[in-house]
Amino acid sequence: MGDRDTVPWRIRLQAPTFARMSKPAFITSDIHLGAVPRGTERAFLEFLDHVGAEGEKLLIAGDLFDFWFEYGEVILGRHFRVLAALAELVDAGIEVLLTGGNHDAWGGGFLRDHVGMTFHPDRVRTEIAGRTALMVHGDGLGRGDLHYRALKALIRSRPLVGAFRVLHPELGLRIARRASSTKTKAGPTPEEGSMDRSRFLEEWALEQLAAEPDLGWVVCGHSHRPAVSQAAPGQYYLNGGDWLTHWSYITVNDGGDPVLHSWPRSD
Repeated sequence: MGDRDTVPWRIRLQAPTFARMSKPAFITSDIHLGAVPRGTERAFLEFLDHVGAEGEKLLIAGDLFDFWFEYGEVILGRHFRVLAALAELVDAGIEVLLTGGNHDAWGGGFLRDHVGMTFHPDRVRTEIAGRTALMVHGDGLGRGDLHYRALKALIRSRPLVGAFRVLHPELGLRIARRASSTKTKAGPTPEEGSMDRSRFLEEWALEQLAAEPDLGWVVCGHSHRPAVSQAAPGQYYLNGGDWLTHWSYITVNDGGDPVLHSWPRSD
């Protein structure tokens, strides 16, 4: 992994050329805002500033928030600064796409209408470097992910969402905090089971690429393990990793070259 000052695409962008070169797409996932330290949130805000200066597109493959639920006009205030930064990216002409994860699948009108991002609760097709990309968080996909598959069906069901909506927002937030295990996953030691989830998710992604030759990219999160895997010429599986342990992201330039990075830590 290289830092933002030494990565290859940055060198190429500065090289003399007569052809117009577009800015890269940025890919990340699993920031879990609300469950990470303030220092991580500040670093992510710096990352968003970097995207604004250097990028043309930002894809977030789920779990941007450790908990997100829209109660009509009521929005969780602790995310104000990040939401404002994302809105500034959109206002600057940078496309921002977010897929719902197992912590923030309940987004809706606020993210779309007030922030301006493209939000899909499950999966979305977009374009990266001129090729079709399938982006999905990844919970419940692949072999062996039975726990998340069952959980996904439950927490996204209409009866449960409707029942949760009638709760006072502060009570809903308190319940979500108690249910979250995010803080136990942070640190240098990989979470038990994350290796299996990572392997099963990559297998699933490679199956999608093999079944659809015109598909250039499958972009996921969820496993908290960054990955850039080439399935065939012009076909890649990309996983943005997380901001609990890796502070990772991927860039893809207009030539279709993906590069994995780690945002520099100040601590």
